[in-house]
Amino acid sequence: MIMLSGSPALKVRVMCEGIRYTAALGQAALHSMPNYYPYRFKEGEHDPTGRGIATIPYLINTADGTEIRILGNGDSPWHVEGDSQQGYLLIDDRDGQSVPIEFEPLRPWLTQKTADGLPFAQAGVTTHGDMLVINVAPGCEYFLHKHDGVSMRCGFCAYGAPDERTVHLGQKTGQVEIPLPTLERMSEALRAVIDQTEIRHIYLVGGSLTDARKEGERFLQLARYVKQVNTRGIPVALGSGALPDDLIAQFHAEQLVQHVCFNLEMWSEPLFAKVCPGKNRYVGYHRWIEALETAVRYWGRGNVYSAMVAGIELEPEHGMEWEEAARIALEGAQDLCSRGIIPIYSLVWPVGGRQRADYHARIRNYFETLSTGYQAIRKRHELTVSEGFMCHRCAYMQLECDLDRDLQLRPRETSGV
Repeated sequence: MIMLSGSPALKVRVMCEGIRYTAALGQAALHSMPNYYPYRFKEGEHDPTGRGIATIPYLINTADGTEIRILGNGDSPWHVEGDSQQGYLLIDDRDGQSVPIEFEPLRPWLTQKTADGLPFAQAGVTTHGDMLVINVAPGCEYFLHKHDGVSMRCGFCAYGAPDERTVHLGQKTGQVEIPLPTLERMSEALRAVIDQTEIRHIYLVGGSLTDARKEGERFLQLARYVKQVNTRGIPVALGSGALPDDLIAQFHAEQLVQHVCFNLEMWSEPLFAKVCPGKNRYVGYHRWIEALETAVRYWGRGNVYSAMVAGIELEPEHGMEWEEAARIALEGAQDLCSRGIIPIYSLVWPVGGRQRADYHARIRNYFETLSTGYQAIRKRHELTVSEGFMCHRCAYMQLECDLDRDLQLRPRETSGV
């Protein structure tokens, strides 16, 4: 079995096994960026809150800058001790290993408001590490459609339809244009964020439209506005769906973005159709890859990406063991890299199969095998993840940047440099 070492090994183990609740973890939430998913106490687990749920931090930062997303898990061998004064330790009950950690801090902007009183946290910006994500239209139209009784939403997605949750952003079903007040509030929040923390990447995302051309028009409006307010010249990535070729060319002609990331999500047409039925119906598997190839022609090899969900294949409905899932994913990595496209694999925790004794082990085996095999593929194709697109300081659920950095540091450590 493949065994990672150093920070990449720690990251995979903690991502796959989670962290169980302690008083220290609960206290850390008071001064940390809050997790989007509260900790849910399992049956019989000691619950000092008496409510069944608790707010916990979102991200761990290690001393070398590795970033790890926190999964709450009452069965985890990992727990946190310490406090904000003396510092925190992440401890493995199995061998007593302890790792000094910090949590992504609760920046002032998270509690500040726009001039007209909207919390910055609701203005369409979020961060993880040194990446700023702009999402001013999160409602996804795929959630509104069914065909033959099957929802068109992606099987792993929690975006939701445009509804009362997106009213504060002015997003309405059928409306393509982003309201100017929404963009102005986003701009206020953006300025606050970059004044308070180092931001090295900006990523434009949003919910999908069933009409790819209209989606492209919305993202053109957003990218043009961001270009005006991005006075520090922070690299910007386009994270829309696959767009028509003429719109892709327009983004390049206006120099609106430095990187493109059309998220194919799943390799192999059968899996794509099953996991992403809306993308398959309204765009199509082969058209999605064609759009990525078009982007490569404009931005060049190494500047075009596709986020991929890693682990959804282990849902019981797909009938796969981790070895087959890793093999298919690596076939996809080889194919995409041969086209100059760099896939980025984000770990997804399968909902089903939790009763299996090897639930956490098979996720870890799959992700380690995929990540190390994919590193070798990138090396063969002489492709590296651009520092302008993402880095280890923002890759909270991904391993590519951590493994590449570890490989770069290893010779220096060996030689004593």
